[in-house]
Amino acid sequence: MKLVTYKAGKELHPYRIGSSVEGRVIDLQEAYRHFLLAEGEVDLAMSVASLLPADPHVFYQMGPQALKRAYRAEAFALTEGLETVQYRAEEVKVGPPVPSPSKIICVGLNYKDHIEEMGRELPEYPVLFGKFVNAVCAHDQGVYHSKLTEKLDYEGELAVVIGRRAQEVPEKEAMEYIAGYTIANDVTARDLQRRTPQFLQGKTLDRSAPMGPYLVTADEIEDVSNLAIRTFVNGEKRQDSNTGQLIFSVPHLISFISGIMTLEPGDIIMTGTPNGVGFAMDPPQFLKEGDVVEIEIEGLGQLRNAIIPKPSRL
Repeated sequence: MKLVTYKAGKELHPYRIGSSVEGRVIDLQEAYRHFLLAEGEVDLAMSVASLLPADPHVFYQMGPQALKRAYRAEAFALTEGLETVQYRAEEVKVGPPVPSPSKIICVGLNYKDHIEEMGRELPEYPVLFGKFVNAVCAHDQGVYHSKLTEKLDYEGELAVVIGRRAQEVPEKEAMEYIAGYTIANDVTARDLQRRTPQFLQGKTLDRSAPMGPYLVTADEIEDVSNLAIRTFVNGEKRQDSNTGQLIFSVPHLISFISGIMTLEPGDIIMTGTPNGVGFAMDPPQFLKEGDVVEIEIEGLGQLRNAIIPKPSRL
């Protein structure tokens, strides 16, 4: 299943959880309501908000139960041809797959080929840093070029979305805690990143973590350790690698991080970027206003964002 968040009609109401199927978006809560009514479960249909929340944050917090109901809802909508719970893609505004994650944990220096281009040594432990919710933006939404930086860079990444509360998870069980995967761009201001020993100020500028276009549920990805990943800037291929280059695997990261902190449903782990970043080119090639960055990961679609000037005041 491809989970999306969307708004239809007036853009002031919150994002709702839906699924993307062949150019259409299905409202999962409304589809599940119809399913319950068809099953004769009138009382349950009246309380559908507690069974399959429309709010994406609450939906992910509910964990596997919400996902199971979402599958039933999507299947029912498609089988019955419920047009009233479906929208054409052009009728909706798509948001980030997880609009308000409580944690965005990023992993640095996690691809062998990227380590080589940066002239660094292999890390003994995962290099962790954070982004915050102010950085989150969606597919086809403009990424801000802050006036604070002259060295804005891209980093195409596989992002893992946690589906169950995870605390001190053994590595062999870690895959059971994944809701799904999406594409992320760890947009980085290299000059801000490198002016202190800590990465943070160069990593969490407003709109510096575009994600999308949807979340592909974990069951649809057969082998997350063997996915092609490519990044293009204005159509020019810059990154071309495979998740097989990861130094610390997805299950290792979940186990390692959940030993340090409790991971909650909807938390995001950005797993690192391969070689080909603009900073490492000769000469370096940084992003400028008007550039378009496209990131493709096998099985997860394409994330596309234009670089736009940041307004003086939001």
